[in-house]
Amino acid sequence: MTHPIDQLFEMVQTSRAETKVGDRTAQLLRDGNPKIAKKVVEEAAEVALDAAVSDRDGVIRESADLLYNLTVLWVWMGITPAEIWHEMHQRERDLGLAGKWPK
Repeated sequence: MTHPIDQLFEMVQTSRAETKVGDRTAQLLRDGNPKIAKKVVEEAAEVALDAAVSDRDGVIRESADLLYNLTVLWVWMGITPAEIWHEMHQRERDLGLAGKWPK
């Protein structure tokens, strides 16, 4: 069974070649890294704002938007979900499940 993020990643990759006007994903990819990065920041802020007011449904909706835009960023940068999962597994091995590398 394919993970939903992997399915989304494949869809975004397919959209990269789309030339049809109105394809939001293709347009975002054509706009490039600064626009994509801005969308990731905007969606992350919306998740945080909904969380701050305990809007559970809002956090769910905005998290889906954040994951979509993050996936678009991965495609733009040539990063696969497998690379993200690998990093997470390394952190789990080295730091524990909730581990984060110190800055």
